[in-house]
Amino acid sequence: MIAARLGFEAPDPAVRLELTSALHARPTGLLTGAACGVIVGSVAANSTSQPLLFWIAMTLIVLACTRALTAIGAKSWHNAAGDFLRRTYWIGALLYAAAAGAAGGTSLMLAEDPHVSILLVGFALIFGAGIAVGNAGRPAIAFSQMALTFLPIVAGCLVVGTAPLLALAVILPALKVGLVVLTLGIFTTLSKEVEAARQSRQLAHEMREQARTDGITKLANRTGFEVAGKALLERADPEAQVALIWLDLHRFKEVNDMLGHTMGDQVLCETAKRLRRRAPEGALIARFGSDEFLILASLASRRAVDALVSEINSDLASPMRIGGHRIESGASIGVGLAGPSARTLDPLMHQAGLALYHAKIAGRHQICFFNSAMTRNLVRKKEIEAELRAAIQKDELSIYFQPIVDLATGRIRAFEALVRWFHPERGELVPEEFIPVAEDTGLIITLGNWITRQAALTAAQWPKHIKLAVNLSPVQIRAPGAALGILKALEDAGIHPSRLELEVTENLFVEDNAETALFMEELAAQGVRFALDDFGTGYSSLHYINKYPFRTIKVDRSFVSGPKTGRKSDAIIRAVAEMGNTLGMEIVAEGLETAEQVQVVRAAGCTLGQGYHFSRAVPEHLARLLLAEEELLDTGTRLAG
Repeated sequence: MIAARLGFEAPDPAVRLELTSALHARPTGLLTGAACGVIVGSVAANSTSQPLLFWIAMTLIVLACTRALTAIGAKSWHNAAGDFLRRTYWIGALLYAAAAGAAGGTSLMLAEDPHVSILLVGFALIFGAGIAVGNAGRPAIAFSQMALTFLPIVAGCLVVGTAPLLALAVILPALKVGLVVLTLGIFTTLSKEVEAARQSRQLAHEMREQARTDGITKLANRTGFEVAGKALLERADPEAQVALIWLDLHRFKEVNDMLGHTMGDQVLCETAKRLRRRAPEGALIARFGSDEFLILASLASRRAVDALVSEINSDLASPMRIGGHRIESGASIGVGLAGPSARTLDPLMHQAGLALYHAKIAGRHQICFFNSAMTRNLVRKKEIEAELRAAIQKDELSIYFQPIVDLATGRIRAFEALVRWFHPERGELVPEEFIPVAEDTGLIITLGNWITRQAALTAAQWPKHIKLAVNLSPVQIRAPGAALGILKALEDAGIHPSRLELEVTENLFVEDNAETALFMEELAAQGVRFALDDFGTGYSSLHYINKYPFRTIKVDRSFVSGPKTGRKSDAIIRAVAEMGNTLGMEIVAEGLETAEQVQVVRAAGCTLGQGYHFSRAVPEHLARLLLAEEELLDTGTRLAG
């Protein structure tokens, strides 16, 4: 501490530690000096008959050997013994300097052979001068060594008293002053360089941490998770259950769009806070994407994993109070589990990602654990996606048309366009097999546009009072320019927009966003009609009917021909029909298979019917045939009248 205040030591403990460590980093110089000391001491001991000089020379040899062993141990041993040797380095340094100086000074007074005096004095002076550079990182030690080396020689010169030695006694203090100045200069330069290097390393460390940290939540980001995740897996207890929990927040985009990104950031921070509070000690938490979070944790058992995931799901489902707003979010959660023999990050990420995908399909607030069937399903999904893209290009798809009949007259009022895929190897693939894949991959946009265009071109050949019904996926509606694309297809086909009825299901309105309303309003203004399909199977909110421009309600087939039809289902149909008639809407009963069912729904107030009782979905030419038969029937009726 005193040396530091005098300017003989670096004030920063970290810099002092580095300078001290540098003394032991390369012990070559010290070992060379020790070897020289052994040689000099051996020659002096063999060349003198003076007991004092002999024992001083022997002490020099012993200290030289000790110094060599100390240097090797301090460099090689990374344990308590090595630490002890590094801490006591200065004691050996001072003793060795004192022995070298004592040998030189004593030889001036006692050596019978002047050559021995030259050897010992020369070695002491060279050693003392070399200290200025060798120990410049610790000036206090260097100054002490120089003093212990030079002072005995100065004393010897004064005792002998010859003119040359008196001159040497005067020169040596001046030499020491010069060496002190040199040592301090080297020390100052070294201190600055070490400090600069230390700050550079600290800055690099801070930048590396910033690059691995999410700026909003202060959790690990994608890069940080990959680095820390691999380390966590490597040190995890082999007997523990390692789980990767992947969360995707609900309605986060809606918060950003409606309340602003500042509010969205606060939602992310609140989510991170809840995850920190719930995650077990030692778990790694990361924000992996815009609204996705990861938790990698080592737990005692699968039961502990189940409990943790359930608690997280419950925490996130609780409403947030932020800035006076009540925000209900929640998350879909996928979980991957790492076995004791297969703890690598990439496969675990793959498992959790697949589980999250299935959880999102299952609905809001769902939890899904990975199982091997998910991989098989993914492979099948990829196959269907690739084959469907090729099928669109190769014109392997067909449009079939199922008539929608006026229950009062029995005449066809419209056709619903339904896509059919006749695979050259697998045969006919049902829509339930490939439509979900098209929706998940975004291919439904291309497929939906193709269906609308082909169906419109066919409808252009029908009588103008026959309408066309086309199913619309929520993914299509959210695609940029969706409304313009539909209007362009109608224009190219040459049919008026009022002949098109777009059928949408209630799951479109789960998020109830502005994009959906704008899309429907834009098309409705041009005359396009909208039908609420599968009514009664989803949320069945009357709010949708009141808010959006629906002209038709299609009662789901489960109320008409399902296994639980009866008084309750009939009452529901009557209630829906009465509501629709009051609002001036068409009510379509789906799934009609028998004449009795037709009578029931007609009596209940339904205006239109669709089902196998009237006709299955048929190819384009058979649809024209059905219309031709009606035209002939109408002609015959007119002639008979």
